[in-house]
Amino acid sequence: MSPVQLIVGLGNPGDEHELTRHNAGFWFANALSQHWDTPFRREAKFHGEVCRISVQGEPVWLLKPDTWMNRSGQAVARLARFYKISLEAILVAHDELDLSPGTVRLKQGGGHGGHNGLRDIISLMGANEFARLRVGIGHPGSSQDVTGFVLGRPPAAERQLIDEAIGRTVNELPHIIHGDYQKAMNRLHSRVT
Repeated sequence: MSPVQLIVGLGNPGDEHELTRHNAGFWFANALSQHWDTPFRREAKFHGEVCRISVQGEPVWLLKPDTWMNRSGQAVARLARFYKISLEAILVAHDELDLSPGTVRLKQGGGHGGHNGLRDIISLMGANEFARLRVGIGHPGSSQDVTGFVLGRPPAAERQLIDEAIGRTVNELPHIIHGDYQKAMNRLHSRVT
């Protein structure tokens, strides 16, 4: 797999959404920013907040779109095209209903699975070959309850599991950045929670 040059965390802007499950991608991006002690800054031309970290000498852009989830592709397309970053060099972190809290999965390519952020990125980028970090948030049990569930806050115990999974992924970032997904996946996917 390609080395990663851009990591996109998906979520919704604003304090009222900061702690909701749908912002799990933002939580991951924030964890990277904090780990590498590099704050985000607002960049209107990229429709979001950005920063640039260095992982073992490799520069990596971090992006948190502020376009709302359903328009995430606007920010991704703008930054990727400006810096000539190929689709295969992009990793998108997002909340995943089909995984329990405390579980993360790396995946290359695939459909949007009903996730509006992924749907918009695929639409505006014209293809789906970017990598995904699926951050498990659990499922409410009924498809009718999904909207309220993802826009709600997880209980403290679930949030702790999600944060621990994000922390494990941060530790694997050097492998991910260098395209050694298999090593990162073996370590992350073998953990049972």
